[in-house]
Amino acid sequence: MYNLFLGPGGDKWLSIEVKWLAVTHKSFDHGRRGFNDRMAFLGKRIVQLHTTLAIINSPTSTSQKISATALTDIAERTPFTHPALVGLDNLSTTKVDEILDKKRLAQLANRYGLSSVIRWKPKKADNLAGSGIETVVTEALYAIVGAVALSKGGAVAATIVRERILQPLGLVVG
Repeated sequence: MYNLFLGPGGDKWLSIEVKWLAVTHKSFDHGRRGFNDRMAFLGKRIVQLHTTLAIINSPTSTSQKISATALTDIAERTPFTHPALVGLDNLSTTKVDEILDKKRLAQLANRYGLSSVIRWKPKKADNLAGSGIETVVTEALYAIVGAVALSKGGAVAATIVRERILQPLGLVVG
């Protein structure tokens, strides 16, 4: 699973303890062996940051370009424009929460085989969806990103986020 998600040799990036900790939910063994909450918090912030950066750096849509040129008013005033502010309008049309929806991330995590290795105790063993498997798998995905950031650094984690999360979700990363 780590080779699928992190790439070739990805299983050697993290120690065995950290690998197990990243895929362990707090419901497993009542949290006595440690769990992934803190790594998931860090990983979620990293993924949200790079998603926002990708949205800002993505090309603007045609409707936004048309509305930007039509902003002159009767007094012939034009709003301030700057090349650094071009992608800022993308944030109002594309929301980070829509891109990083837990259902979409859970499907992505299932493609990487994460649901078969997570350690957790479902509330209802016969109804995993009702027990919140999407949330648990998404947190494990975030925790792996957080673990990579802690052990290999932010640049490596950013590359993982762009190549292994954002591109499969259909976000153009440049």
